[in-house]
Amino acid sequence: MKIILKEDIANLGYKDDVVEVKNGYGRNYLIPQGKAVIATESALKVLAENQRQRAHKIAQIKADAEAAAAALQGVELLTIAAKTGANDTIYGSVGALQIAEALAKLGHNVDRKIIVLKDAVKTLGKYTCTVKLHKEVSVEIPFEVVAETAEA
Repeated sequence: MKIILKEDIANLGYKDDVVEVKNGYGRNYLIPQGKAVIATESALKVLAENQRQRAHKIAQIKADAEAAAAALQGVELLTIAAKTGANDTIYGSVGALQIAEALAKLGHNVDRKIIVLKDAVKTLGKYTCTVKLHKEVSVEIPFEVVAETAEA
């Protein structure tokens, strides 16, 4: 079934994309949740007209994302302190929330929902995360997890 997405959905597509999904996923989840509509001929015409009218606004959003990416390129290495146990393992894990807080301390206001980690960070060491500012603009940010006692 072809649907038009009303919002960005991870591993599926971005807002206003026309994607092919299985019937059950579309009819039982995406459409009732208000995340998509069926891609009928009239809906596709409305989408094309809306995109034509929003072209200038979309260009401005992309320019803002590129400016934010340029500012984030200056971040060389974030240091995140975590409580550790034996063998340098972390109690819990370091996630997008801790990375967003560390970026906020440096003056970069980044929503935690756009920070993507490849794997769960459960040991001390150096890692990288991706900040997806726009569907065409993303930034790799290196970070290091250190023991809390080392910083204190």
